[in-house]
Amino acid sequence: MRITDLTLTLFAWDGIPATSYGAHTGKFSGASQLGLLKIQTDEGLTGHAFLGSAFHAADMDGPALVRNLKPVLIGQDALARERLNKAMWKRVRTASVRAIGAVDIALWDLAGQAAGLPIHQLLGSYRDRIPAYISSAVLAGAQAYVEEAQHYRAAKLAAYKIHPPQQWREDIRVCEAVRQAVGDDYLLMLDSTWSYDYPAALRVGQAIQDLGFYWYEDPLADADIYNYLELKKHLHIPIMATEYPAGGLDAYTPWVKQRATDFLRGDVAVKGGITGCMKAAHLAEAFHLNFEVHHGGNSLNNFANLHVIMALQNTELLEVLLPSGSQKYGLVQDIDIDGEGFVHAPTGPGLGAQIDFELVERKKVAVLS
Repeated sequence: MRITDLTLTLFAWDGIPATSYGAHTGKFSGASQLGLLKIQTDEGLTGHAFLGSAFHAADMDGPALVRNLKPVLIGQDALARERLNKAMWKRVRTASVRAIGAVDIALWDLAGQAAGLPIHQLLGSYRDRIPAYISSAVLAGAQAYVEEAQHYRAAKLAAYKIHPPQQWREDIRVCEAVRQAVGDDYLLMLDSTWSYDYPAALRVGQAIQDLGFYWYEDPLADADIYNYLELKKHLHIPIMATEYPAGGLDAYTPWVKQRATDFLRGDVAVKGGITGCMKAAHLAEAFHLNFEVHHGGNSLNNFANLHVIMALQNTELLEVLLPSGSQKYGLVQDIDIDGEGFVHAPTGPGLGAQIDFELVERKKVAVLS
């Protein structure tokens, strides 16, 4: 099955609500662009993926994808994913990791279609459902977090993760208010999105471990291994790092060798697709670490993440990032959470998602080829 063409259709994503997850996103709203990647083959099958997110528009990475990755792919065997993955990584200086990830997802979609199986079955299914947790945006104050956490606890979501205001005193007050509101037996996590220096990270970590939080995510700058090691010496709450920087498998090496994190982390957008995530998860498994999958930034990436999760034994939860209006777009039917707080494995061939092609055509901005 040979690749005959690759195109990227840029389409508008309008009506995005004002949203922030921290300093790395700022407050974004209004409009962005997604890209619908199509990889066509001589057997009539087409693999799809989405490129971009509400705050990282597809036109930032799309031109380089077409210019620098398309020549690597045309005429090649669409099922030779490992060889093509290696060839694309050799061009990472001129095409982004997000672009490599989108191509990899589309190739897995093709493989699933060719086999008539969902991707997670090609990977080797471990489960058919997983509990979901809610991941907040930065909210206006402690009461807003309290109300959101209470709502989703009542809806049987497995846990609630706080993206705090990122001022350490206020962050502690938010965490204390939420813990008091939901009780001692509900899972809570804190994701400070690289916002503290070491003294502030230590103060917040001491506070939330006393509150019984389940993990402490990204308190320090993303490559500050020195201070992560110091933090681990003084805290017993599990620490989660390695979500960024975007990169390949070797980015995890110093974290594992120095025992600087208690979890490995990643998603299909920033780790080079399904192939990259599976390698990272198996690396984590070799050291008896969990690999917790980060939100993928768009609806089709989250389907790809879900297939990865269904093929792993060393992950516990699926992240559902709020607000929905900044995360869900471009599908006829997005991922559902059932009445018990679980998300179920896709059953259709390939990604198993129904793309809203009418919306893509109606909102089309350009076609890159």
